[in-house]
Amino acid sequence: MATEEVQVIHSWSAPRSLSTSLMYSFAQRDDMEVVDEPLYANFLTVTGLERPYRDELLSKMDSDGNKVVKEVIFGPGEKKYRYCKHMAKQRLPNLSNDLMKKGKHFILIRNPLNILQSFNKVVSPSFLELGLGDLVSIYSELCELGKAPPIIDADDLQKDPETVLRGLCQDLDIPFQTSMLKWEAGPKPIDGIWAPWWYGSVHKSTGFKKPHLYSMPFPTELYDLLEQSLPFYNMLRQHCRRLLLPRENAKVSVLDSVVQGGDAAWEGLRVYKGKVFKLEEHLDRLIDSAKALAFSNVPNREEIKEAVFKTLISNGMFDNAHIRLTLTRGEKVTSGMSPSFNLYGCTLIVLAEWKPPVYDNSGGIKLVTATTRRNSPNSIDSKIHHNNLINNILAKIEGNLANADDAIMLDKDGFVSETNATNIFMVKKGHVLTPHADYCLPGITRANVMDLVIQENLILHERRISLSEFHAADEVWTTGTMGELTPASTGEKPLSLNLADIDEN
Repeated sequence: MATEEVQVIHSWSAPRSLSTSLMYSFAQRDDMEVVDEPLYANFLTVTGLERPYRDELLSKMDSDGNKVVKEVIFGPGEKKYRYCKHMAKQRLPNLSNDLMKKGKHFILIRNPLNILQSFNKVVSPSFLELGLGDLVSIYSELCELGKAPPIIDADDLQKDPETVLRGLCQDLDIPFQTSMLKWEAGPKPIDGIWAPWWYGSVHKSTGFKKPHLYSMPFPTELYDLLEQSLPFYNMLRQHCRRLLLPRENAKVSVLDSVVQGGDAAWEGLRVYKGKVFKLEEHLDRLIDSAKALAFSNVPNREEIKEAVFKTLISNGMFDNAHIRLTLTRGEKVTSGMSPSFNLYGCTLIVLAEWKPPVYDNSGGIKLVTATTRRNSPNSIDSKIHHNNLINNILAKIEGNLANADDAIMLDKDGFVSETNATNIFMVKKGHVLTPHADYCLPGITRANVMDLVIQENLILHERRISLSEFHAADEVWTTGTMGELTPASTGEKPLSLNLADIDEN
């Protein structure tokens, strides 16, 4: 029996984007009815485009687009939900605004490299036929309506269908059903009459197939169209639903800037009792670093927070956890150092791990002095929390070879800067000293400790400090997110840390 309470879900895509497979997936639900391209006849009537099945289609489908919108798309239904598979190019100006204002929408994209080869087997492709420009317009229109649609990529759907479908159902506010992962082979009653021309491959399937390891040679005559189409795909791809992946499946492209030249900024976050320590300060530094590095299309603060919290919650990490948060300039169109090769926006990586502090904060650590110098602001400014850490790594190697935990690094004039991984403090005759941040990272834990030292009515000096002063110090300790506060020795005898109350605070 028909009901007026049907909730419409609109799927918008280019052709040959696994849209029929996705329609079959939703058709397996017990609460869903599906409609295959209800606006096709209107599209052919208005555009005059030819198809091998044009006459039959126009004789059997209603070509009055607004009537279809009212009676077919939003008409009464027998189930709770109605899934409407649409091609983006079929969203024509003559259609009612209700089409976009009502229901829930999502966008399915696929790399034009794959679309073009498949489409070319049936109809000679053109930019109009692909409809990628229409997809971008639909995305923009929905955003203006305050209904920014989730975007999924067909490649992700093939690689991990359950994860993508679960995420999509969450975005659409409908429960996921495992029945969506399998269907029977062969034609379906829900198929449009064009199925014999287009659905041969999907009729052989019983679920989402893994992508082919190697693709067929790409036709040279389609190169110009591919070049024309890729910017539209890449624009939508950067808004694609962020995926939570098992650690072994989380990968970046070989063309990502972090691979090409260490072109990235990063933060280390630590979680205590359900809270991320100094999260706002870490995000300030990450965003400032991105600005200093002239990154484009940087995710905003709320988007970064959402990614961090989703990762922590999904892993059940509410205490004693560490996050390596990396923001790269993004993927390049070709190898090379020039940022002009970056057209797709930044890549954000949230790597969460169960990880206690990395140092022995009770017994202390041993430090040696490295010959490798900390870089000067004349070369790379340490106030940018960048991924160019090779000089720190070289200093760490020296520490390892000396059987020490870490290595002290000096600036170009021979004054102490920091260790290869942490900031450093010393105490002499009741005064607390730490090097200026000109040659070291102005650490967030460092700043917090400096504030606490002042609160404890101790005298704090931030100045140039010689190596001999550290050797003669009453106490030495290091600070950092990874290690917290750690007592250190610059000689044979470990030095005590008498600021336990500060550590506790």
